[in-house]
Amino acid sequence: MSNEFVRLEVSGGVALVTMDRKPVNALNRAMRREMVATFDAISEREDIRCAVLTGTGSVFCAGADLKDRPDAEIAGDFLEHNRITRETGNAIRECAKPVIAAINGTALGAGFGLAAACDILYACENATVGMPEINVGLAGGASMLKTVFGRSTLRRMFFTGQRLTAHELLKRNVIEDVLAEKDLLPVTMELAREIASKAPLAIAYAKRAANMVDLMPQRDAYRFEQEFTVALSKTEDAREARMAFLEKRAPVFKGR
Repeated sequence: MSNEFVRLEVSGGVALVTMDRKPVNALNRAMRREMVATFDAISEREDIRCAVLTGTGSVFCAGADLKDRPDAEIAGDFLEHNRITRETGNAIRECAKPVIAAINGTALGAGFGLAAACDILYACENATVGMPEINVGLAGGASMLKTVFGRSTLRRMFFTGQRLTAHELLKRNVIEDVLAEKDLLPVTMELAREIASKAPLAIAYAKRAANMVDLMPQRDAYRFEQEFTVALSKTEDAREARMAFLEKRAPVFKGR
């Protein structure tokens, strides 16, 4: 797809999504719309089974572009702005395919929200994250922080705008690893290829289950997952996975 600020490259079942709005990948409405369209396309494309999200340069995403604020004098402009702002993260969170964040540098505000919306997170050594809205007289993002931090850390970051380094994120089990800059994409792309090698229907169900169990009591969540297991057990891919295991060969999945 042809975008101005979001690049999509697909190879071997893996989509590499690169935010590219210089100098700091700040999100304006046009870029947000491209992000939503890109991840909606990834959800439906049969040639994509996993995605990696990263940014150009030394910044993952510096957050919202403060020069692109809504105009209070235009009826509905705040509502439209807030709607596309919400849906930018939702397009990642609700993507039918797993999304890995390769945090290549600073991720602030809505930029950190994009990373938090991903399923699996890695960061390079110079990465930092924060929710600095309080420093410009605003308050937003607690719901994003809540998905990855405990109560005290959430409130400290939210009330102060303080940042955390990649190593502090690793200490809090927010990310999988801290990597050298040169290793960030190779490692995340290799993991994406491993995920892409799994049965596509099973991965789609697994993504839905992971999203839903976040919202449900354990008893209900496990029953929900069991229903998926029953449905998957009747698919051709499940039979192929079992036969490939018994025959000690690589499975050939058809997505049905």
